[in-house]
Amino acid sequence: MKKLFAMLLALMMTLSLTACGESTQSEKPAETPAETESQDAETAEPEAEPDAEAEVPQEDQEEPAAQEETEIQVFIAASLNNAFEELVQMYGERYPNVKITLNADSSGTLLSQIEEGYECDIFFSAAAKQMNQLEEDGLAVEGTRVNLLRNEVVLITWKGSGTAVTGLENLSEAASMALADGSVPAGNYTRKALQAMGVLDAEATSSDITTETVSQALGGLEINECSNVSKVLQAVAEGSNEVGTVYYSDAYSDIDRVDILEHISADLTGDIIYPVAQVVNPEADEAQTAAADDFLAFLQTDEAMEVFETYMFLDNR
Repeated sequence: MKKLFAMLLALMMTLSLTACGESTQSEKPAETPAETESQDAETAEPEAEPDAEAEVPQEDQEEPAAQEETEIQVFIAASLNNAFEELVQMYGERYPNVKITLNADSSGTLLSQIEEGYECDIFFSAAAKQMNQLEEDGLAVEGTRVNLLRNEVVLITWKGSGTAVTGLENLSEAASMALADGSVPAGNYTRKALQAMGVLDAEATSSDITTETVSQALGGLEINECSNVSKVLQAVAEGSNEVGTVYYSDAYSDIDRVDILEHISADLTGDIIYPVAQVVNPEADEAQTAAADDFLAFLQTDEAMEVFETYMFLDNR
């Protein structure tokens, strides 16, 4: 009997311990996979967000070609010099790594320098003749020519001169005249006007008419032959010569020292067009060529045209 009681007691204790074990395990339910992933995410260090700027190493990011450090040579007709000083400053503020070196002279002189091998990236002429020759020589980059500006020739005198001259009609009444030679567009246009008026031989090639021939046709008028239009302006403004012919843009730039006696009609001179083009430059590297191309495009913008117009050039685009 005692043996049976002991066996029952042992069985009851075993069942009791099993129940306690199941209760203990149920107090802490098993974690689900989702809960485990959530906890892992909370304890894990956050991943760094990709840095957009770091995607491409700084040294591998190419800057625009026009911003690369380089220098371009720009040959301009002397009458453009004042406008270009402002334009170069504007462009330099945008692309400080591009140095622009200006060579301002008569269009004929500039053409000769290019033909002789002077390094040049852009040529801006005061007449179509020189640009036409540049293209015929194969020295203009094909497709880059733009007849960008127009101008007009004016007859000027220094302020307070008291001259009796009122225009080309009574030019011979002047004591002296400053006149650019026939290879200079302003001097050539003046000769064309005098040809149209019957003062000079209409059959002659205007650029070949010498200063001496002009003087004789005007009754022996004393003429100071100048190598470019800027020198004509200076001679008249300083009072060295009583009258002279320059572009309207030149006269306007020095209007405090000169008076305009006559705006010479395009019917006499023909249209005065200023063409610009990129020049073939075998010495230029890729950066220099790109900068020349960009600067030429800049000259054709409305922003640049506003500068030209302040110096009395007319838009011919």
